Amino acid sequence: METKAIRVFLFALLLIAAPFLQVARGESDSEVDTSETVEESSDLGIVGEDVQDFGDGNFSPAPGVDTICVFPKNSAKSVTAGEETELLVGLKNDGESSLNVIAIKASVHLPFDHNLLVQNLTAQAFNNGSVPASAQATFPYIFAVSKFLQPGTFDLVGTIYYEIDQQPYQSTFYNGTIEVVEAGAFLSIESVFLVTLGFALLVLLGLWIHGQIQHLSKKTKRAPKVEVGTRATDASMDEWLQGTAYTQSLNKSSKKKK
Repeated sequence: METKAIRVFLFALLLIAAPFLQVARGESDSEVDTSETVEESSDLGIVGEDVQDFGDGNFSPAPGVDTICVFPKNSAKSVTAGEETELLVGLKNDGESSLNVIAIKASVHLPFDHNLLVQNLTAQAFNNGSVPASAQATFPYIFAVSKFLQPGTFDLVGTIYYEIDQQPYQSTFYNGTIEVVEAGAFLSIESVFLVTLGFALLVLLGLWIHGQIQHLSKKTKRAPKVEVGTRATDASMDEWLQGTAYTQSLNKSSKKKK
């Protein structure tokens, strides 16, 4: 298990370093001159006019051949409609014979049903795409979906075709989703909705804070003084002094006034 994990790590490390080279062609012989490797790989990735149509081909993957796919600087796998997108296909040959990469091809499908084909992407042929036994290499693939394709989530199926001892094989290096976005669209519908919702919440929060400030300012104002009358107090005192000399004198004085 540890040996397999180390191999997978080294394979991923090769893909990370691949953007700095057009194609990093692996060689098992450490004595091969680096300059010669660059010269030999200069023909890789050339799209020829006589690209073979592999649409009807249904080959099996070769034993000992592993593939991996990376979208460089595009972890979200976002594809702009009508514009070129690059991905890197890593191929590791653990077989006993050298293999020759023929082409890379991909297609776009609806995510809920792969039988519903949306678009066949351009096949890219490779000249001198040889990968020796016990070696690994990285191949770039540049594609563009139709500019008329509606934004949304689609499935991308990518296949690499190669030969071993003149026997054709194919391996699927990617079978997953991509996000197609409209060219020149800075904000998607979801982004516009979220921005509008956030703005509305900020307005409501501002109104609530303004109301709370006004409510507190009213409480801080002093309430006007209210003069308390003595009528109730006088009435209670009259009841308490009822029948005393004080009340009798009051009754006499009221009679004299009459």
